[in-house]
Amino acid sequence: MLHALGQHLDPETHSVVSASHGVFVPGQFGTFPEEHTQSGIRPYLGSGLPDVESYDDLFLQREAIHPWLLDTRARDALNTHDLRVHGGHPALAHETIMGRREDQRKQQQTTKWYVHAYLHADDPTVLPLGEDVLEGLQFGGKRNYGYGEVQLKDTQMVDLDELDYSRLEGAETHLIELVTPFVVESEYPNADDRPVPWWWAENRDDLRLREEKILEQREVFRLEAADHGQVVKYLDDRPVETAKNGLTRVGTHSRYGFGELRLKPLGEYYQEADK
Repeated sequence: MLHALGQHLDPETHSVVSASHGVFVPGQFGTFPEEHTQSGIRPYLGSGLPDVESYDDLFLQREAIHPWLLDTRARDALNTHDLRVHGGHPALAHETIMGRREDQRKQQQTTKWYVHAYLHADDPTVLPLGEDVLEGLQFGGKRNYGYGEVQLKDTQMVDLDELDYSRLEGAETHLIELVTPFVVESEYPNADDRPVPWWWAENRDDLRLREEKILEQREVFRLEAADHGQVVKYLDDRPVETAKNGLTRVGTHSRYGFGELRLKPLGEYYQEADK
């Protein structure tokens, strides 16, 4: 996303902006999770940006498994993005079409896809960016062929200092979930290797690693990253401060979205595991 914005921003503005990883979200019916400040079922929950009042509200659409989807929806199918081939080039489909039983009113169901991402900037006067800057961005390696163009659906400004962190403050023990990969080694020039932070450092041998690549000026640089989705125990005693740092991300290449963290009260994790 940061590269895509670079085509629309002047160099001075682009140098102070950081972008998260994009998460594909299906435009489907859903229900707010228990920890969210809102409740109930909402039509096409994935196609908009609900109000954000607490820390947990920020992660509604940041989980790749979409736990907010109604149980009546085809969860497995909607957690696997559809591919289509155009002119011999595979591309991510902008919608997923699934057949339905003959006794149902409609023969098929169409789900549109959205990309959830967020920005922050070292200079607070830079944001929000104009809608004309965010309209018509193109992602992916085939964008020169016209693929990967997106249209702006919705925007929202959030002040991290004004959010409710009471669920974190009320717990004695926390877990950290790695939302995006955390870079530990990089071929990128002048990028110092960043070890896993001491406050969530399990044994390095116990961490699941993966290889990533970053493209800069037509050169490919290899990265070694701690894979996203891992959960470790939080060892520090400043959960709110760590939660804010996890949103703005930590580690090498955080400007590109690497190193996003989420803090969870320890009891919540075991309740999810039991389910």
